[in-house]
Amino acid sequence: MLLSPFDLGPLALPNRVVLAPLTRSRHQDQVPTDLAPTYYAQRASAGLLIAEASQISGMGQGYPATPGIYTEDQAEAWDRVTGLVHAVGGRIVLQLWHVGRVSHSAFHDGAPPVAPSAIAASGQAMTPDFQMVPFETPHALTTDEIAATVRDYRHAARLARQAGFDGVEIHAANGYLVEQFLSSGSNQRTDAYGGSLDNRMRFLDEVTEAVLAEWPAERVGARLSFGAGTNGVVDEKPQETFGAVAERLGQAGLVYLHGIRPNEQMGSAGSNAGLDAIQLMRDHFGGAVIANAEIDRAEGEALLTAGTADLVAYGRPFLANPDLPLRFAAQEAGLGAPLNEPNPSTFYGGGAEGYTDYPIWDGLASD
Repeated sequence: MLLSPFDLGPLALPNRVVLAPLTRSRHQDQVPTDLAPTYYAQRASAGLLIAEASQISGMGQGYPATPGIYTEDQAEAWDRVTGLVHAVGGRIVLQLWHVGRVSHSAFHDGAPPVAPSAIAASGQAMTPDFQMVPFETPHALTTDEIAATVRDYRHAARLARQAGFDGVEIHAANGYLVEQFLSSGSNQRTDAYGGSLDNRMRFLDEVTEAVLAEWPAERVGARLSFGAGTNGVVDEKPQETFGAVAERLGQAGLVYLHGIRPNEQMGSAGSNAGLDAIQLMRDHFGGAVIANAEIDRAEGEALLTAGTADLVAYGRPFLANPDLPLRFAAQEAGLGAPLNEPNPSTFYGGGAEGYTDYPIWDGLASD
């Protein structure tokens, strides 16, 4: 099943293996570097590449050396990435990102990060020099600032199209800005954007409408983590909230939902651990479902066979194995093809090491 084709809207995917969006913190001044085209093209045998989260504005940044998609220079750099991916036969979409309160004033010339409410995230922020410090209390966005942020999403979506992407993914997971609005614990507003579930979904509704003004729905997806509790974002009724969110995005016609299960890497294994995020999407969303988070080849096959998911996204295994679909095919054929182990010391920051130098499988040498 993992190696079988799948039609994702207008995109004919040769297999169901997806590269999960992976922040690598290797860009300069929020512009993708010259290594980025190679990194993505190496992994273009995936059915679909989801490029790393890219901030829709300067205020959307919360981690060092991450890329943006709000200037012409950024779009031109991303165009070099999509051009090479397409040249080798791949398909790639871009994840649109705003971290909200999961940031620090060091990224914003001393201004505090922003959020729906003035409630600090739990845990620590990472500064531009990769230091860990306590999260600050964010500035609660005014209604005018919310409207401006929605416009930023539309502008970023337009630039993503200009940069040659095959689609975009709205990042509404991991405790970032969209999920901060959705969740009752982080959204304590008393205006039209807070209180009732409909009000808390209003920001996502407006962001989705803005993105769909630039892209057809058949080329737009969304990522959700369904109450995983990441970065201290919690909801009193996650099953009700995120079931409604999935239905709303289905009504908007989005082509896929990309779900992340609670897991230890997200620091959220104990938060709503009994909630089956992937099944919740399948139950409430009529489009394609992408399953993600600590799924190996065998479980991926099982999810597809059961019909729970249509595609499976791999993060660290794809980071360390740029030819992951080929290795899966070789394993299925009984040819071995063990997976390279990822090197955590090279996950964030640095250059080619741990980024573009992982070896591909040499079948002859392995015999």
